[in-house]
Amino acid sequence: MAVKDVVRHSWPTITIIVTTLVIVVAAGVMLLGLPPHTIVMATGPQGGAYYEIGERYRAELARANVEVRLVPTAGSQENLALLRDPHSGVNIALLQGGTIGTADSAGLESLGTVFYEPLWWFHGRDVPGGGLDGLRGRKISIGPEGSGTRALALELIKRASLEGQIGELLALPPQTAAEKLVNGEIDAAFVMASWDSSVVQQLLADDRVKLSDIPRADAFVALYPFLHKVMVPRGVRDIAKDQPPNDVTLIAAKASIVARADLHPAIQYLLLKAAAQIHAGSSIFHRANEFPAPEATDVPLSNEATRFYKSGLPFLHNYLPFWIAVLIGKLSILLIPIVGVLYPMTRLLPRTYDWLMRSKVFGLYGELRLLDDQIRRARASGQDTHEMEARLDELERHANHLRMPLAYASMQYLLRDHIELVREGLRHRADKPAE
Repeated sequence: MAVKDVVRHSWPTITIIVTTLVIVVAAGVMLLGLPPHTIVMATGPQGGAYYEIGERYRAELARANVEVRLVPTAGSQENLALLRDPHSGVNIALLQGGTIGTADSAGLESLGTVFYEPLWWFHGRDVPGGGLDGLRGRKISIGPEGSGTRALALELIKRASLEGQIGELLALPPQTAAEKLVNGEIDAAFVMASWDSSVVQQLLADDRVKLSDIPRADAFVALYPFLHKVMVPRGVRDIAKDQPPNDVTLIAAKASIVARADLHPAIQYLLLKAAAQIHAGSSIFHRANEFPAPEATDVPLSNEATRFYKSGLPFLHNYLPFWIAVLIGKLSILLIPIVGVLYPMTRLLPRTYDWLMRSKVFGLYGELRLLDDQIRRARASGQDTHEMEARLDELERHANHLRMPLAYASMQYLLRDHIELVREGLRHRADKPAE
């Protein structure tokens, strides 16, 4: 049997098989496109504010059965390097504002800012305050290599023209710096952390340490657009003990959650939901629900973050567990085109099938009519009709061998009757004597 005949006779089966294959392939693509069960987050040194916040994200996402692996780092600079490295495995990180600066942010997207991160300047009581000049010849911790604290502290020292005049610049993590400062082993420490940081609270409560203003804070805010001026009110740590004993002006950056651009959209929504839970509370520097905020300090907001801040979570994520919402969302995307194809097919297939069955008979009717006309003309002109009789016999054999469903059997029998009528007319003309 020719390929054409196979297609013509088996097209319903072929259609079903092709549709099934399309559905299977689409389902496979859908399953491959499900979000990962594990993501990796670059934080900061263990015991630091970034790491503590990372642990809170890990707890929030664990409720949705998504594991967050935390990678301790020196800070924002190292976090950025890990995000840029496609082989690091890091998907998201906390970055201090100004970390990227004018560098290329290709391949990275922001989920928004999440809290103020002031630069705290603590020093021993024997170190004079009131200006950066008191740092000359002193031992100072400015944070480890790769931290945002170190980058900003060095910028302050450079702006104050104190390069080469500091006694020793130490690359200590926050907790170590706090211990050495309290014990008198160093003279001062710059710490960049949120108000809730355990290190900040420890140093504010210790009488052996003083918190100093950042001199000319307004000038730094004007020079560096990513910086903001914040105020630590007198007595805010402990009113009874008057800690701190005076208002303190600091400069602060805003920390952002930054993700690789290929992070799955559903995971981004899950992180944004977690951010709203973790950072929506109030602080001495901001009011409740001020964070997370749709601000793109260094990196443009992702499309998912933009939609989240405008209209909240997708509808299904508000009412269903995370993985069920994702699956239903994927199925809806898959079913829309399938239904769009199958519904017209349910209406078109019966009509097409009916047309195909009738076309088998109508094709033979066309041949029969043509043959009948030729027979009439041949008889009228006295031509021989034996060849036409043979063609009529062939047409009859073809009609007898048509494979038709019972519903169309009447058309097949009617065609045979009409073939017989043409044959009777041919015989009648053959028997009629010529005039």
